[in-house]
Amino acid sequence: MKYINNKLKIENVSVQAIANKFGTPAYCYSHNQLKNNIHNFKKNFSTFSPLICFAIKSNTNINIIREIKKFGLGADVVSIGELMLALKAGINPKKIVFSGVGKTSNEISYAIDKKILLINAESKSEIIEINRIAKLKKKKVEIGIRLNPNTDAKTLSQISTGKEENKFGVDSKLFLDLVNYCKNSNNIKLKCLSVHIGSQILNHKPYEKMLGIISKIIKKTNIEFEFIDLGGGMGIPYNKDQTKLNYKKYNLAIKRFLKSHKSKIIFEPGRSIIGNTGILVSKITYIKETKKKNFIILDAAMNDLMRPALYGAYHKTLPSIKNNKKSKKTLEFVGPICESTDKFITLKKFQKLNEKEIIVICDVGAYGMSLSSNYNLRTKPIELLVKGSKIKIIKKRQKHKELL
Repeated sequence: MKYINNKLKIENVSVQAIANKFGTPAYCYSHNQLKNNIHNFKKNFSTFSPLICFAIKSNTNINIIREIKKFGLGADVVSIGELMLALKAGINPKKIVFSGVGKTSNEISYAIDKKILLINAESKSEIIEINRIAKLKKKKVEIGIRLNPNTDAKTLSQISTGKEENKFGVDSKLFLDLVNYCKNSNNIKLKCLSVHIGSQILNHKPYEKMLGIISKIIKKTNIEFEFIDLGGGMGIPYNKDQTKLNYKKYNLAIKRFLKSHKSKIIFEPGRSIIGNTGILVSKITYIKETKKKNFIILDAAMNDLMRPALYGAYHKTLPSIKNNKKSKKTLEFVGPICESTDKFITLKKFQKLNEKEIIVICDVGAYGMSLSSNYNLRTKPIELLVKGSKIKIIKKRQKHKELL
């Protein structure tokens, strides 16, 4: 994303041209940014070559998954639908891990049949069910057990997953009991210790604490796990006040860990791979003036981008064309949905805007379209992949006749 002659471009294509040709709202992704993110992630951890399983929940566009697959990544899935999508996109089953607290019998059976790398179990009941299904199928199923390390990731409470009050994983005592259960089973092979402490993490210290807890647990089990799945959660800076996660320090912490534990590391990144690749292009439908502020009413809404309404998430917002004229009033960017939470951002000292102009909401590649809905019976936007000067439709705009 850059301005050239006051016109905002994604790679070599102007945002205005995209809006004119494909309409709004529209999700656009930069292929070059996606490629750079994957290369940088691999480079940061090249000393121990982890298996990188992209978190499908962060972006479920099959064409995006196919591009990610070309770079050798696997997939982290949390439902049978995501597993089907990963397989349809061509992801190697031996690069797929299945996470989540509520896998149904049908989902477990399907995962076993597809011979995926690991089912990461999150409760005793789930392991008993895996064992039951494996026995019926006369198979030995390779699993991981997700440990809840009671580690505060210092992130939003809504996306914290590693504290004892969260629903994910099992505590250390139960973990050790489940290890013994697996040892005594003829149909389960325990290969992995799994953790995931949260999302949008920008500080390496919670990860260091997590590794220390894992190390102590491993010593108590007397098992050298083939895999240690460290989850994902690596954040991206959404605003100028946020700093990037220090990958060098996280890498050093893992290298220290691996001196004592000879395991293959698995990562499950989502946001750090796809987050800053995407923008949401929207048109100003109306400008509603009031005494204290002006409402900039967009044709995009909370059904298109849920994060601000759900978490109060900040997304940088830009005009497609700079005019160097400052608005005297505070501007509140909102959607047309009948909810007061249908708003994106409130800004002071933004440029003066007019109706029908194009606005860009940034860093929406992760949990943008994947959290979208048809609330108010609104259709989902078109999705586009930009590669240099080329634009490819990777999902057509939904039509009302498909909904009715």
